[in-house]
Amino acid sequence: MSKLVTVFGASGFVGRHVVRELARRSYRVRAAVRRPHQAVFLQPMGAVGQVQLFQSNIRYRSSVEDALHGADACVNLVGILAETGKQKFGSVQAGGARHVGEVCAANGIANLVHVSAIGADPDSDSDYARTKAEGEKAILDAVPGATIVRPSIVFGKQDDFFNRFAGMTRLAPALPLIGGGKTKFQPVYVDDVADAVARLVAGEAPTGGIYELGGPEVLTFKECLQLMLKIIGRKRALVPLPFFAASMMGRAGDIAAKLPIVQSPITEDQVKLLKRDNVVSSQGVKTFADLGITPDTLDAVLPTYLFRYRSHGQFSPEVPV
Repeated sequence: MSKLVTVFGASGFVGRHVVRELARRSYRVRAAVRRPHQAVFLQPMGAVGQVQLFQSNIRYRSSVEDALHGADACVNLVGILAETGKQKFGSVQAGGARHVGEVCAANGIANLVHVSAIGADPDSDSDYARTKAEGEKAILDAVPGATIVRPSIVFGKQDDFFNRFAGMTRLAPALPLIGGGKTKFQPVYVDDVADAVARLVAGEAPTGGIYELGGPEVLTFKECLQLMLKIIGRKRALVPLPFFAASMMGRAGDIAAKLPIVQSPITEDQVKLLKRDNVVSSQGVKTFADLGITPDTLDAVLPTYLFRYRSHGQFSPEVPV
């Protein structure tokens, strides 16, 4: 345990799995998070003292400097799907990434893995996608040899996609198909993404450049919901919702989200994202094949955590997939 890796966003959905994979490879992990008291679940992922909780906020350069002091490598996983309070796309995904890249460069940390997203585009009308691209550029400007990882939609026990729509089936008689449900996804299992990041940090795969990570299946939004419904054994109508209507819903959700007790089901920016397919590029990027990883399928993983949305939970009769 001689090497120290600072992981920004360690307590997030992907971050907790990255911490586990790095600990398995005997790295010391400095888990840089905004609220350490809510991240104590990370410590048992390693031996005693192997995972250190560290208060840090990448919006502030001095905080990033403290978190990277003495580190041998860095992983940046920080990102947001919607703006809340001081957490803005520009300050987190673009400005925060710039702080990480510049401080790594100043400290001679060349082993840097930055997790972005498929769809990152400097010309996108989506604030999320545009600032993801700005963050990538800031990282590579500071550390040209850094590795950019772009996963498609990530699924797993704590995901915010299949869990969200499966949860809606408990009350809603129908589910919306935004844009007619034609948007294509290439869902990727969170454990496979974490394994990829850890292999890159450990030098077990070619570093530098861009990796786009997608699972073995390309499904439309509609097909994803149909598979989810089949697994949980529920029948719900799938109602097409045109983009203009979804945008209006998202705009109303953005306004409602400003109230402290309201969580918007979708934002206007997320509707913009759904206008573009979220699949691995056909050329110019590296993939799981370059990492020596065979990604898991949806059929193999979804039933292991979506069973709780069945009418009788784990005691429901098995539903064939």
